[in-house]
Amino acid sequence: MTVNEFRFFLSCDINLPLTFQIERLEGKLAPLKPPDSADGDYTVDERKPELYVECMLYIDGAPFGLPMRTRLETSAPSYSWNELITLSTKYRDLTATSQLGITVYDVSCDENEVVVGGATIRLFNLKKQLKTGKHKFRLWLGKEADGSLNTTTPGKVPKDERGELERLEKLVNKYERGQIQRVDWLDRLAFKSMEKIKDRENSKNGSSHLYVVVDFCSFEHRIVFQESGANFLIPSPIASTNELVTVWDPEVGKMNPSEHKQLKLARSLNRGIIDRDLKPSSTERKSIQRILKYPPTRTLSGEERQFLWKFRFSLMSEKRALTKFLRCVEWSDVQEAKQALELMGKWETIDVSDALELLSPVFESEEVRAYAVSVLERAGDEELQCYLLQLVQALRFERSDRSRLCHFLVQRSLRNIELASFFRWYVAVELHDPVYARRFYCAYEILEESILKLGPTANGDEDGLKLWQSLVRETELTAQLCSIMRDVRNVKGGTQKKIEKLRHLLSGLLSELTYFDEPIRSPLAPGVLITGIIPSESSIFKSALHPLRLAFRTASGGSCKIIFKKGDDLRQDQLVIQMVSLMDRLLKLENLDLQLTPYRVLATGHDEGMLEFIPSKSLAQILSEHRSITSYLQKFHPDPDGPFGITATCLETFIKSCAGYSVITYILGIGDRHLDNLLLQDDGRLFHVDFGFILGKDPKPFPPPMKLCKEMVEAMGGAESQYYTRFKSYCCEAYNILRKSSNLTLNLFHLMAGSNIPDIASDPEKGILKLQEKFRLDLDDEESIHFFQDLINESVSALFPQMVETIHRWAQYWR
Repeated sequence: MTVNEFRFFLSCDINLPLTFQIERLEGKLAPLKPPDSADGDYTVDERKPELYVECMLYIDGAPFGLPMRTRLETSAPSYSWNELITLSTKYRDLTATSQLGITVYDVSCDENEVVVGGATIRLFNLKKQLKTGKHKFRLWLGKEADGSLNTTTPGKVPKDERGELERLEKLVNKYERGQIQRVDWLDRLAFKSMEKIKDRENSKNGSSHLYVVVDFCSFEHRIVFQESGANFLIPSPIASTNELVTVWDPEVGKMNPSEHKQLKLARSLNRGIIDRDLKPSSTERKSIQRILKYPPTRTLSGEERQFLWKFRFSLMSEKRALTKFLRCVEWSDVQEAKQALELMGKWETIDVSDALELLSPVFESEEVRAYAVSVLERAGDEELQCYLLQLVQALRFERSDRSRLCHFLVQRSLRNIELASFFRWYVAVELHDPVYARRFYCAYEILEESILKLGPTANGDEDGLKLWQSLVRETELTAQLCSIMRDVRNVKGGTQKKIEKLRHLLSGLLSELTYFDEPIRSPLAPGVLITGIIPSESSIFKSALHPLRLAFRTASGGSCKIIFKKGDDLRQDQLVIQMVSLMDRLLKLENLDLQLTPYRVLATGHDEGMLEFIPSKSLAQILSEHRSITSYLQKFHPDPDGPFGITATCLETFIKSCAGYSVITYILGIGDRHLDNLLLQDDGRLFHVDFGFILGKDPKPFPPPMKLCKEMVEAMGGAESQYYTRFKSYCCEAYNILRKSSNLTLNLFHLMAGSNIPDIASDPEKGILKLQEKFRLDLDDEESIHFFQDLINESVSALFPQMVETIHRWAQYWR
């Protein structure tokens, strides 16, 4: 959705009952006087107030329907109902002046009800948009809610009384509705400051007012009021001047009946006999080839759909045409759908990469999705693991919880422990999804039941029960690491004190982590058995979140190091590294090894996860200690006769890795690149970490198309050297190889459209189109080489980001 677009639903189209949640009462409840007591002749007893809330809908100033009441609540001082109220009236029946009357009653005074206070709320604002999200309304003490049009109990605080608290609450409401971008670290600081302001304001005002908090139902888009059958835009009266009058056409966007009739006639099943013998001419073949080259994100026009349908029989030998043909089918037409499915069964079998497209939300037919799964069955375990993350996300688009795709993934997991472990983790992370939790829980249960039914393996080592227990122990390990992290963060003092605390915990209170009772499968590499943590080699990074660097003993006698993070969503990093790994595989299939480092990343929760630790140094640290990348590499791989005093192999590794990551970060639109998240290993391999911004998003102004800093070019001998020319050659070769697999990349990202990954969830359609643009599919191979060389030159000449690097380095220094 572009910035200038405003998407909305009309209230007359919402055939759902009016629903909202009464959350809680805020403010200090004063002792109440029974209604029948005279002044001065009553005493305040010790009985706790028993409160309930009554809700009444008013339409055009008159009560409408029956009042609804919450349960009694006695949990002073914070009265929380958190009760969902559903009225019999539907959204489509509301008028522009509809109001909700809320009255709080106390029934603790014997048999008499005492009115605590009431408030009246307009359901539509002045812009005729329905109220959504959380709102706080002021109660008029001692008054029942007045539902008349000129109400005497308005819930909104009068403008002249609004202060900082009201302004902040309005912003929080926008934030919760997704109208303010979320920045986790900044949000945490903001909410802490808001709590302090709230306490200060309450103490200043003496908390004399009572408020009721109501959470109105939220929708995907705004709800704009319109009466049933009414015109959306009422044209303004035509003046004598030449003004432009806007009139809404209710048929805009709907199918033209005459065109639809023509389409039905053209596709008449009686013409199937003629179509069987139709062969495209040379011109028509060129048109077909042009359509088949369209990316999967492109929507076919009516003419193109009709054109492919016409030649459907002659296209059956062209496997690339199946996905396009299935997009042409009118699935609501039973006979046409039946014929399409018959042809699909006879079609030339498609590639696995195209089968992924058939699992996207575009295709709802169960038969089509089952066909896609049958194609996936041909993929080997290694290839399937490359797509596993997306296949788990594709479960969202299935029509049932126990789908063919779900059973396929479970069955393949039973044959491969790595697939089983990763499948379990990918599903477990989604169990907190508010919409699809049930579906992922069902998948988790099917996996558990299937593994538990397994008998002993051929060598008798593990039966189903032991295998499942070994997977569950991975979760127990991460829970213990979270506990350690909390204890370490609570230690006052510098990083060194926290490291001492960590080692003390591992050696003392949590000594069972030093030597496990039984080996545990490493969550990052399930084929590796780990037997304990080595306290002396474990440490903490100097960072705001204090990630742990843990050294594990392995059953084979070696060790492996991992980084454990808590408080950071690693699902986006996990996706990027998966794409780096996939692209590395695609390049190697074309005999191009660019020395990439696709280290392992696993999100074990929505705010925690593990990363493989790769011994390396950031470019910022290298330049600070050695002044140049060349000096650093000379230290580890000196060669007086080699280029720049470095061995030729080391320099070649550096050039290749720079080229690989330059291309991949450009395609994926990786943002926020600085010298602290560009790392270099001592063998010359450069790699990127921390992928908080993807698909073109970047917190820095004017980011260059690729992150290729001056120091990297200098390490290649400058922009005029033969090594820099070789670097550009590797870039262009890699770019063209990855362009050939653009459909695979786009299909994988399309399957992630429903995920909760921040930079995709914010606008999936826009993100995928940005990704498509990076491939420049309108260019041939030669044109793309010229295009990419221009990009490299533009990035090298972009000197502005160097100033931002300096600022970032200052921030790191003072952290």
